[in-house]
Parts: sequence; C-alpha cells; structure tokens
Amino acid sequence: MTMTRKDIGLATRRAVLGDAHVARAQEATTAFDAPFQDLIAEGAWGRVWTSEAISRRERSMLTIALLAALGHDEELAMHCRATVRTGASAEDVREALMHVAIYAGVPAANRALKIAKAVFAEMAADTDQTDSEKGGDHDKG
Repeated sequence: MTMTRKDIGLATRRAVLGDAHVARAQEATTAFDAPFQDLIAEGAWGRVWTSEAISRRERSMLTIALLAALGHDEELAMHCRATVRTGASAEDVREALMHVAIYAGVPAANRALKIAKAVFAEMAADTDQTDSEKGGDHDKG
C-alpha cells in the first residue's frame, strides 16, 4: 500500500514531536478543524519537514528562529522540546536566537531565550528525575 502525503506527514510529525503530542492533537480534532489538521499533516510535515534538502537539525533551528521572531511562544516551546528528536542542541537553539536578536529584534530574542531556558531546565529536571528513579530501582533490588 502506498503511503499518502498525510500518512508520511503524520509519521514525520510523530518522529519530531513525539507520539504523545500527535495523539493529543488527533484526539482533540473535530469536524471543524479536521481540514486544518490535514493541511498541517500534508504541508508542514508531509512536504516541508520531509524534504532532504536540509537536515532535521537545521530545520529545527530555522523553525525555532522563525517562531521566536514571530512571537509564537507556545509553538516555540514545543519545538524546543522536539530538539531531543531533531538533533539540535541547546547551543544550536541559543545561536539561532542570537540571529533572531540581530535580524528580528532583541525583545523577541529575549522572550524566546526565557522560554527556551525554561524548557531546557524542565527537560533536564525530567531527565534527572528519570535517572534517579532508575537508580532508586537498583537500590531496592
């Protein structure tokens, strides 16, 4: 069976944003916004994010810079979280946001840096908690 652009897009979206995020988005979809969700799956994820012209790491950095420049804070946080799956490091994000400061303005970059900093701290805390839980299991056995 041949995969549709939507199928390819959903697979790519899952690879970048994670299964839980995509499942939540699909569960929240109604008849009203289903055409919009299809547009995102086919266009953003099935065409743009699947292009092999640049890496997912580079695409991640571009996306973060654009979201920061445009003030799309919720999407910015989501894409900062996705860096664990795209290969972009915190340093890559910082450098992208330095570009935002020069080309889109210091206030936009300042706001974005605060968001990225909070997201990366949350991710580190989650990792630390997961690591300590794993260690705690070893202590019991």
